[in-house]
Amino acid sequence: MSLQDKLDRQEYDEVWSQYCGFLDLSMEEYMAIQRRLMTEQIQLWSGCMLGQSILKGKKPATIEEFRRMVPLTSYEDYADILLRKNASMLPDNPVIWIQTTWEGGRHPIKLAPYTRSMLDTFRDNVVACLILSTSRKKGSFNVDKTDKVLYGLAPLPYATGLFPLALNEAIDIKFLPAVKDAVNMSFSERNKLGFKMAMQQDVEYFFGLGSVAYAVSQSLSQMGGKAKLKPADLLKFRPDMLLRIARAKSRCKKENRPLKPKDLFHLKGFMVAGTDNRCYKDDLEELWGVRPMELFAGTEPSIIGTETWTRNGMYFFPDTCFYEFLPIADTIRLMDEPDYTPRTYLMDEVVPGEIYEIVLTVLKGGAFARYRVGDTYRCVGLSSREDGTSIPRFEYVDRVPAIIDIAGFTRISEQGIQNVLDLSGLPVVGWVALKEYTAENRPYFHLYVEVEKSEFLNRAVNTQVLRDLLTTYFKYTDQDYRDLKKILGMDPLKVTILRSGSFAEYCAAHGRPPRHMNPDNYAMEALLQNQRAGTWRPGRR
Repeated sequence: MSLQDKLDRQEYDEVWSQYCGFLDLSMEEYMAIQRRLMTEQIQLWSGCMLGQSILKGKKPATIEEFRRMVPLTSYEDYADILLRKNASMLPDNPVIWIQTTWEGGRHPIKLAPYTRSMLDTFRDNVVACLILSTSRKKGSFNVDKTDKVLYGLAPLPYATGLFPLALNEAIDIKFLPAVKDAVNMSFSERNKLGFKMAMQQDVEYFFGLGSVAYAVSQSLSQMGGKAKLKPADLLKFRPDMLLRIARAKSRCKKENRPLKPKDLFHLKGFMVAGTDNRCYKDDLEELWGVRPMELFAGTEPSIIGTETWTRNGMYFFPDTCFYEFLPIADTIRLMDEPDYTPRTYLMDEVVPGEIYEIVLTVLKGGAFARYRVGDTYRCVGLSSREDGTSIPRFEYVDRVPAIIDIAGFTRISEQGIQNVLDLSGLPVVGWVALKEYTAENRPYFHLYVEVEKSEFLNRAVNTQVLRDLLTTYFKYTDQDYRDLKKILGMDPLKVTILRSGSFAEYCAAHGRPPRHMNPDNYAMEALLQNQRAGTWRPGRR
């Protein structure tokens, strides 16, 4: 029986139990589900050619053996098979392939196969997110088949395009604009049409990347404030929406402030996905009058976790992936020692306050095993009196230190930065890159470079020139980087030119150069301690 059928029959307790009952699991019950599904997955994965390409003849019989025999993996371990869509080598038959960016300009795309069982799990967990986005306490929710969703995410073949398809298998909720129309529109066209339709018909949900939701919300405020209704369009508006628009404009004029989305809409639920959501949540709540509920999903693992009515940490669905946790100290050590074999911890072994890189084995016939998807989480508690839960909850921290992700759009890597510097032709002596934040808590990409001292440098190069030059090359090599400006209006690069000799002095003092990507505070202090010394003093943007 579908969600819509159960709602029609007013079986609300049954709906909550089916989709959100995982929140009532004890730790022992949670791990029992994890172990049962993982045991099934081991048999499927170990017996297929993809699994054997990594196991090399080994046959694990237990979860413990599997964790010993299968190394931590990355997409490179699967690329030859998955990029050719070689279904005969996979654990189970894929019914759809999902796509995402791999690594800027270095690798074009990643592909991930989804089986029918994976899609069924995805559907049920998307419904759980929808329900929880409307919930104000355990067991309560407000979902109706006449609801409408303002949708700010990319369509298929990207993973976010699965959301409307999966949800519509359970309930006939309407998307603004309709999915069949949205796939043929640009991002700007989808937003404008979606907002126009929302003003005419009202809207109950908004779902998007946190950064995109913020950009869209700003444009909605501008569009709503300037909207002038033509007589021919009035028949398309619900009478109550016309009255609401008139009252909102009058109130904003009286209060001498710009129109906000909350003046026009009263959302039941607001969902955000992606990275850097913490940078936008407070502003989004102010704009919409509803605190966004964060969920987390990815191309390879699908949807894995969601917050609840408290908006105080995410819980991982027990039936999507088998979860292992790698302490962040070991993640950093692996950057310097790739042959190091760290220990991972299971869900019933995590420690509150610790930051972990998540390691995933996709269940239900998935392709990825002990996979480093590249995301870090902090465990914020092993239970919650407020939520009434007895399982761990987490907050998303960021991508792993080897990657700089800005607003959910980019995957800037060491190799990607080096490629840009090589293309620029500049005589770069050394560089480090950090993800930093403005005073307004907006993320940016800060590149510290030392350029060989020369007559050319003294005549032509300062921080602004260097920044403009490198920005051109980043946009040339990386479509996602271009989209930061095109979609979000964001120009994320800041450049600081380091004093001549900075890297040589660091190497002399420490025996090796600093890590290129997100070096620690100690390394940065060492590089910058003599920034004002010397005869040549570069400007700083």
